[in-house]
Amino acid sequence: MIPPRPQGPWTEAFLEMMAAERGASRNTLAAYGADLADLSGFLGARGSGLETAEPADVEAYFTSLGGRGLAPATAARRRAAVRQFYRFVMGETWRVDDPSRRVAAPRLGRPLPKVLSGDEVERLIAAAGVGSPAPGARLAAMVELAYAAGLRVSELTSLTLAAVAGDPAYLMVKGKGGKERLAPLGERARAAVKAYLPHRPSFLAKGAKLSPWLFPSRGRAGRLTPRRFAQLLGEAATLAGIDPERVSPHVLRHAFATHLLEGGADLRVVQTLLGHSDIATTQIYTHVAQDRLAEVVRTRHPLARRGGRCED
Repeated sequence: MIPPRPQGPWTEAFLEMMAAERGASRNTLAAYGADLADLSGFLGARGSGLETAEPADVEAYFTSLGGRGLAPATAARRRAAVRQFYRFVMGETWRVDDPSRRVAAPRLGRPLPKVLSGDEVERLIAAAGVGSPAPGARLAAMVELAYAAGLRVSELTSLTLAAVAGDPAYLMVKGKGGKERLAPLGERARAAVKAYLPHRPSFLAKGAKLSPWLFPSRGRAGRLTPRRFAQLLGEAATLAGIDPERVSPHVLRHAFATHLLEGGADLRVVQTLLGHSDIATTQIYTHVAQDRLAEVVRTRHPLARRGGRCED
């Protein structure tokens, strides 16, 4: 038997809990609200609702997600939202059962990263510098930094001017979870930053003389946004003769990791440079270097030498 419905919608109470107790962001709350609204609409068409849903109803909903053409991550988030919602409902004793509990969600396959070749990265960097001197110098510096240090776009756009003071060989980067790491800079990236710095004042807001950001902007944020950088990167890709769909700020990070592995870098080193807490996240990049890894086994493993016999 379903206990009486409490005052106010269950979804609102759930979202309030997510905000107050778990610190969910506004975007997360909006996404979860939309997910639960989607479930409610599906259940309504079956003559049910959030309060009265049976396991078969939730199972049918989960199954329907696979046939809608949703991105795997979106479908997975909707399943997670439903499960968290019903756990909350049970915790509040508004229901005595969890209709989502018995439904097994399919495992998500980890998508392989899009990869640019070394030649394509060179063309992209060259195209980034084309155009007006100031915008060209800025975009070229950003592309060089992203590729040289494997930066996330949020890390790149939040770099401060102080971070490059004194022409450092390393950047101190604050990544996910506030974790700091050292990101090495090559000569080309450092040269690109030097070439950009004289143009930096032209991007300051009108009347502003100072800004802490390495890449300031006249926009509300006061610095170039990840979205704007992605747009500029797409334009450079088109100019370089590369499909813009294959290029994004994160693809430069993928290229950094992939090209390091292809060049013989140790996986643990790449993990550290990327700031990954779990090496399993880094291992996805090894798929592009399999030919080279196979060659290493053929030439370095004792059993692969001297006709398959180990050396003494």
